[in-house]
Amino acid sequence: MQRKFASMMGIAATAALALTACGSGDTGSSESEVPDSPENGDQAALNIGVMAGWDEGVAVSNLWKQILDKKGYDVELTDADAGPVFAGVASGDLDLTMDVWMPLTHKKYLKKYGDDMTKLGTWYDDAKLTIAVNEDAPIDSLEDLAANADKFGNTIYGIDPGAGLTDTTEKAAIPDYGLEKMDFKTSSTPAMLAQLKKATDADEDIVVTLWRPHWAYDEFPIKDLKDPKGAMGDAETITSYGNADFADTYPGLTEWLNDFTIDDDHLFSLENAMFNDTDTDDYGPIVDKWISENQDYVDSLTEK
Repeated sequence: MQRKFASMMGIAATAALALTACGSGDTGSSESEVPDSPENGDQAALNIGVMAGWDEGVAVSNLWKQILDKKGYDVELTDADAGPVFAGVASGDLDLTMDVWMPLTHKKYLKKYGDDMTKLGTWYDDAKLTIAVNEDAPIDSLEDLAANADKFGNTIYGIDPGAGLTDTTEKAAIPDYGLEKMDFKTSSTPAMLAQLKKATDADEDIVVTLWRPHWAYDEFPIKDLKDPKGAMGDAETITSYGNADFADTYPGLTEWLNDFTIDDDHLFSLENAMFNDTDTDDYGPIVDKWISENQDYVDSLTEK
């Protein structure tokens, strides 16, 4: 999260393509189940650039790796920061990246590299910064938080002090909604989630800074507070981008990715399975289990 929203603050990416294969890159289905090559005529080898630390991109990239490996593709996941991923796709060293936030977060990268990339489908359209509370909290809007601060221990639990989410909360939400008297505690994302779990277990009201998409929405009974003043910013979209030759090299996959969408329930549950209380980057078995539990949805992604 800190890495994601730090990019919104304009941190420059390194130009060097110091790309490292993800630990999940070697996982996949058994060879006996995999055809020799894709039946749709696509090139088999596919290298997906995955922005390190961006959970939704890690999740959907691993999902598509498992899907495509079973269809005869040879998928490698390459882990790097945002700048090298964009540079790699634009140069053709990488074939695809699936986690491009628009119109704000990755604006500078698209301005620099967009002409050398192929825009594919937008698969998520509600990516945003939020302030959330427990689902049964007595308020539904940030406009009501100041008057009810005592019900939440007069505290807002945040994440990393240097994160873009923290900056937006401090510079926009708190002054816009008169929350200066509340204690805004920042430390880390795990610490915030630990407080959220503690309050949930104790059936207590709590306010946290959060963002969509995140697996916490699947794990905990929480809701976003309405933001009528737009202090937290507008929702962004998440889109896949291929290299310049992507549509010619992967015409079948191009069609699938142009049609690919994932709703909150599926995305949050996939992230929850992969990242909540796990200590591995070998996501293949986890994703395969999730696929077996969501088979109809997964089958629909490649029906055409």
